[in-house]
Amino acid sequence: MALEKTFNAAEAESRIYADWETKGAFKAGANAQRDEHFSVMIPPPNVTGSLHMGHAFNNTLQDILMRWHRMQGFDTLWQPGQDHAGIATQMVVERELAATGQPGRRELGREAFTAKVWEQKQKSGGTIIDQLRRLGASCDWSRNAFTMSGAPGAPEGEEGNFHDAVIKVFVDMYNKGLIYRGKRLVNWDPHFETAISDLEVESTEVDGHMWHFKYPLAGGETYTYVEKDEDGNTLFEETRDYISIATTRPETMLGDGAVAVHPSDERYASIVGKLCEIPVGPKEQRRLIPIITDEYPDKNFGSGAVKITGAHDFNDYGVAKRNGIPLYALMDTQGQMRADGLPYVEAAARAQAIADGSEPAPEDATEINLVPDAYRGLDRFEARKRVVEDVTAEGLAVMTEATDPRLGRAAKKAPVEPGEGGEMRTEEENLVPLVEAKKIMQPFGDRSKVVIEPMLTDQWFVATDKIVQPAIDAVRSGEVTILPEQDRKVYFHWLENIEPWCISRQLWWGHQIPVWFDDEGNEYCAPTEAEAQAMAPGKTLRRDPDVLDTWFSSGLWPIGTLGWPEQTAELEKYFPTSVLVTGFDIIFFWVARMMMMQYAVVDQKPFDTVYVHALVRDEKGKKMSKSLGNVLDPLELIDDFGADAVRFTLTSMAAMGRDLKLSTQRIAGYRNFGTKLWNAHRFAEMNNVFDSMPAAMPQPQATLNKWIVGETARIREEVDAALGNFRFNDAANALYAFVWGKVCDWYVELSKPLLQDDAPEAEETRATMAWVLEQCLVLLHPIMPFITEELWQTTTKRDQLLALTDWPTYTTADLLDAEADRELNWVIGLIESIRSARQQMHVPAGLKVPMLVTEMDEAAQGAWDRNEVMIKRLARVESLERAESFPKGTVSIAAPGASFGLPLAGLIDIDAEKARLQKSLDKLGKEIGGLKGRLNNPKFAASAPEEVVAEAQANLAARQEEADQLQAALDRLAELG
Repeated sequence: MALEKTFNAAEAESRIYADWETKGAFKAGANAQRDEHFSVMIPPPNVTGSLHMGHAFNNTLQDILMRWHRMQGFDTLWQPGQDHAGIATQMVVERELAATGQPGRRELGREAFTAKVWEQKQKSGGTIIDQLRRLGASCDWSRNAFTMSGAPGAPEGEEGNFHDAVIKVFVDMYNKGLIYRGKRLVNWDPHFETAISDLEVESTEVDGHMWHFKYPLAGGETYTYVEKDEDGNTLFEETRDYISIATTRPETMLGDGAVAVHPSDERYASIVGKLCEIPVGPKEQRRLIPIITDEYPDKNFGSGAVKITGAHDFNDYGVAKRNGIPLYALMDTQGQMRADGLPYVEAAARAQAIADGSEPAPEDATEINLVPDAYRGLDRFEARKRVVEDVTAEGLAVMTEATDPRLGRAAKKAPVEPGEGGEMRTEEENLVPLVEAKKIMQPFGDRSKVVIEPMLTDQWFVATDKIVQPAIDAVRSGEVTILPEQDRKVYFHWLENIEPWCISRQLWWGHQIPVWFDDEGNEYCAPTEAEAQAMAPGKTLRRDPDVLDTWFSSGLWPIGTLGWPEQTAELEKYFPTSVLVTGFDIIFFWVARMMMMQYAVVDQKPFDTVYVHALVRDEKGKKMSKSLGNVLDPLELIDDFGADAVRFTLTSMAAMGRDLKLSTQRIAGYRNFGTKLWNAHRFAEMNNVFDSMPAAMPQPQATLNKWIVGETARIREEVDAALGNFRFNDAANALYAFVWGKVCDWYVELSKPLLQDDAPEAEETRATMAWVLEQCLVLLHPIMPFITEELWQTTTKRDQLLALTDWPTYTTADLLDAEADRELNWVIGLIESIRSARQQMHVPAGLKVPMLVTEMDEAAQGAWDRNEVMIKRLARVESLERAESFPKGTVSIAAPGASFGLPLAGLIDIDAEKARLQKSLDKLGKEIGGLKGRLNNPKFAASAPEEVVAEAQANLAARQEEADQLQAALDRLAELG
């Protein structure tokens, strides 16, 4: 069947993929010819998610590895599946219910609501699978897994034992003392009313404020406050009856348990151990808290004194735990000031007794609600406003001049106003509260977009300190390899400073925690309610309503997808898995947790190698963001350019540890590469190359054919070495240079005389070209599967799919002919040098020019004689004549063993060329000078965004390269006189 003029990706891709699936090309074990296995677990996308650029990059790299190993005869499995994505999926369903006017989650009740979620899963769960198919992902879809398969209430078709595996692990770890319930500080989302992980928190720089307040010393005590410079000279000294603190969250002052200063801060040494008063709340119940020392405060930041609110700040929590300071929770699950607990008068008295030492600090201070009656039930931000107003009204705000630059917009010259007696006040007397206007990092829920509140709540935790060491040892010993090396540091830093892992979420969609409580609060952990009830005969039990963090179940992904706890054949064969391909942003959220969990559960590593890739950014190096409008949709790119072009672009830029700067221009360029490959096959077809495909590797005699066979062996070794070391970009770029440059350009062009029917090498050249093009398809297939499969099946009748064709094993030792290699590379090098000189000198493209030679050794003479026709035709050379020396106006052309020259005097206007080049060089010089000036300016380097600096550096490098080329051309012209 004759090839169409162009490859129609839009028509062909779905047809080709369907053919692969129909013929079982991706089934576990397809094309297996050896005992070794190669298995990869797909990082499970959210079940309601859609393919984004990160997915496209991640899955392209996995697919390359899978196709390469499958063709090598490994027993392969690429295990697909989706994560139930608790908070994300619950949010989708709640929005859907609201949009369609249906009852909300609480009105429906848990059972009816989870049934709605299952409906949504079955409706949209296949979207991401279809999108991965469009990318060409060769997963074994017959084994598609889901982290909630087999859960109670799962509809027909959602059978499986992943849920049972998760519950079993929880129960086993609970019984071993590795899971416990406790009250700790967590990220709390007031919109969804649940704890969330760090990964679900987006810290964003926003315009904020820092309020400065006075905490009066108890009993009217005073001290001498002295401010000194770095040399110890006194800058400022005054008597104070207060200690000054600064806060970005005044509403949390109500729960302060202490004020902390650094042990070395001399300014406060005399008042350490004394009490100060929280400047808010009813005066008669105003609490006194101790002034303590701790390493946490920075004495050079602000006043150096820090209020400690252990129940609402992660740093304060650490200080409070170290110093035995009570943790007073101020807010409810919706981010409103608490209205429960003890009446304020009683709560304040209890807190004061604890601060005085007359009552021991309780482990759980939840019932002590220190929110005054006037603030109870207020939204946290409304409470903030009220607290600021009340403290300021009482005169306990730190004051400053109205011209203080720290006030931001308020830092304008204050009007001089009359005093009480009508006399004019000085500018210094126009004091205002010190409220710094400053940028602050604000944590937001990535789904809810509301401000996250550190919240002290009862949660379930994994005692990670008891299971972390095997995960550390495995990487240190080399049992598990993390690439690139720099990401080992991230891994170790997190694991060596690990905190207890909060695994409970206050959601309804997920694995419900298998713990029941009786009326006395006793816990009964069991896989089922019946088993829990058997542990508590005669007692009424209620189940913990929380569900498990998604990362807990996905931490079991490698074994759970293979059927554990059943000892399945797949578990025996494919575990531990071979490679995990993942993004650097989830090293500690997922990779480290899988390591800990697999060692804790089955005492085995989950994978041999972790390949960590970087981010896909826009062409200017900025992170893709909907708000910036720079998001590239991989599905739209596939529509526009085809999957192969998108895949090849991503692969060619996948330098280890380096972010990708993606542009549509690059993708269009690699689409042209596919067109070049297609056209080479059309050329071959028109020359009857595919009429009789060689049954065996050709044994050519012509130098050109020997050379291209050797080059093919060389590229095969290069690609294998690159992929074996996860240098995806090296493999892609080497194939690009080989296929486009050596095959489609040089070999096709040089072969034209040999393909003439009367040429003695015609049949040999057809056989060689057929084999070489076939090898191009095989070697390119892992990266560009669609166009290669189409060419494979269209050019000639095949017994099998390209996807299941054996990967070649030939070597340069077998196929490289040293003499042919040397000769053809000499010919190509000479032609390229002549073309370069012509281009630099602006010799008209169609003009044939004479060439001189002053010397040629025997090897060079032989190479010229055997390839003269090709050299002259491709370099546009009219003749070659010997000369004793080159006349004036000759451009020298160097070649191994020979000295050539192009006599250009009279063919070009040398003076005009010099002027043109000098003008361009001068213009470039000014641009280069300006760019160097910017980059050498310390202010630019310090203040400009990273991507702006990088862009300037890239521009400088490009301009410098262009200038170097112009200077080389000028130097050549100088030789001409």
